[in-house]
Amino acid sequence: MTRQTAEALTRVGTAAAMRLIALAVAEADDDHADWLQTGVHDALVDPDGGPDVAAVCGKLARHPEEAVRRGAARVSVWAADISARTDGDGL
Repeated sequence: MTRQTAEALTRVGTAAAMRLIALAVAEADDDHADWLQTGVHDALVDPDGGPDVAAVCGKLARHPEEAVRRGAARVSVWAADISARTDGDGL
């Protein structure tokens, strides 16, 4: 459920959707965070391209809630890692 929800919200890609993921990430234990990361990954490796999660997370980095900022920073790292891996191999 966590993976599918994270994937669906990432595909939406709005600030509101990414805020929910950021909050979940901020509160997640390591196991739960792994499932969230997998869902985000699944959405971002879509051949049709995904939303600009890095840009949305950049905006959330200035959010008034500390948990949102912290979670958004972590998701930004995931998005950058996915981008770095897929840029080089044509995925």
